[in-house]
Amino acid sequence: MPRLLKKVAIIRGAAQGIGLATARKFAAEGAKVVLVDMNQDSLHAAQATLTDAGFTSEVAVVNVTERAQVDALVEKVKAEHGRIDILVNNAGITRDARLINMTEAQFDQVISVNLKAVFTTTQAIASTMLEQGSGVILNASSVVGLYGNFGQTNYAASKYGVIGFTTTWARELGPKGIRVNAVCPGFINTPILATVPEKVLDVMKGQCWQRRLGQPEEIANAYAFLASDEASYINGVALEVSGGLSI
Repeated sequence: MPRLLKKVAIIRGAAQGIGLATARKFAAEGAKVVLVDMNQDSLHAAQATLTDAGFTSEVAVVNVTERAQVDALVEKVKAEHGRIDILVNNAGITRDARLINMTEAQFDQVISVNLKAVFTTTQAIASTMLEQGSGVILNASSVVGLYGNFGQTNYAASKYGVIGFTTTWARELGPKGIRVNAVCPGFINTPILATVPEKVLDVMKGQCWQRRLGQPEEIANAYAFLASDEASYINGVALEVSGGLSI
């Protein structure tokens, strides 16, 4: 039996990469998936790939830094499905620079999307899950949130903050039947690496004990497990999925 049969799942950052792979995996596991992203064209292209694979899905163009748009999304999904079972906070951006060169705008942009939007989206949806007495919240952190990384003061802070959210919300919401976990991907072969020089990619591969980049589907598999009843006693965990890593 599919592990997520008839579960209603909202997936942020679903237009490409890990988000799209997660949407595909959840749909294959029987979930009703709602793809959320800012880019309308990319979002509809993502939906088309799911349709071509035989899966149905819904899309919502939402700027997750705007609370009113998030609230409207929640009301729309509740009106259509009556519930929200799974939230995947996957959207994220980078604005890299060394500490002494990083602008306040670069810092604020990353914190707004990667951290504050996780807070506002989860807060908007948590009330629905509390009414249901059940739900799963999955947050995208990163190995950078665990170990730090050169030139990523803002990104590291945001992803470390997501782990703090995860453990705090697991304590608050766990007694109410809601599980909260995070996934910390290593270096994953997604469009975000498209502009990275080959020499740098080789360094990334060398830091992984398996000597390769991860695939989006491997992160999606972790999300699917954590979203399922197979993970019913896993709560407040930041799961590293990196192939083993030395930074």
